[in-house]
Amino acid sequence: MPSGLRRYHHSGQSHFLTFSCYHRQPRFQSPSTYDLFLTCLENMRVKFGIYIYGYVVMPEHVHLLVSEPQRRTLADAMHDLKLSFTKRLHRETCMEPGPFWQARGYDRNVRTAKEFTVKLDYIHQNPLKRGLVKAPEEWKWSSFRHYAFRETGTVEIESEWTARDREARATGAPPRIFLQPPESSTTILTDQKSGGTPG
Repeated sequence: MPSGLRRYHHSGQSHFLTFSCYHRQPRFQSPSTYDLFLTCLENMRVKFGIYIYGYVVMPEHVHLLVSEPQRRTLADAMHDLKLSFTKRLHRETCMEPGPFWQARGYDRNVRTAKEFTVKLDYIHQNPLKRGLVKAPEEWKWSSFRHYAFRETGTVEIESEWTARDREARATGAPPRIFLQPPESSTTILTDQKSGGTPG
C-alpha cells in the first residue's frame, strides 16, 4: 500500500473505489467486454452482500460507490470481482494472455452525505467529461440511467427506486412507472478518446 494511504474497512461507511486496467491501457474495447464486467459486478454484489450505489466502466478504469460487504472484506470482494471477470474474459474471448488490471487501486471512505453526492455525480459525469458522449445518459455502462430514468439493468443499484420496488413486491402494490429516456440515448464505442489518465 502506498505510504500515507490508509483504508478503513468495517467502518460502516461507503467507499469510493477506482481501479485501472494494466498500464492504464484501454482494455475495454467492445460492448461484450463492458457487459461481461457488469455481469461479474452483479454476481459479486450477491455473493458478498454488498450494496452498489453507483458505477461507471470507462475504457481504461472503473469507478464504484459501494457499501462494505456483509460477508468477508471489501478487499476480498474486489479481488473476487477482478479475478472472476479476467477468468471469464480469457475463457469467452480470444484475448491474449497477460494481466488485465493494474495491481493497486484507490479506496476512499465516504464520510458524509455531501461527499456521497459529490462522488456519485463525479461517477456519472465521467464519460461526458472525457468526451465519450454528449450526455451522461448516452453511456450505457453507468448507473446514471437508473437515477435519471428509474431504469433497471444488469446491476442492482441500491437507491430510493430499488427500495420502492421491494416495498411494492412485499405489499402487492402496482409496479412503478419507468421514465422514457430520449430517443437519441445510444452509446457509440467508435472513435473513443482513450488517451490520458483516468478521470
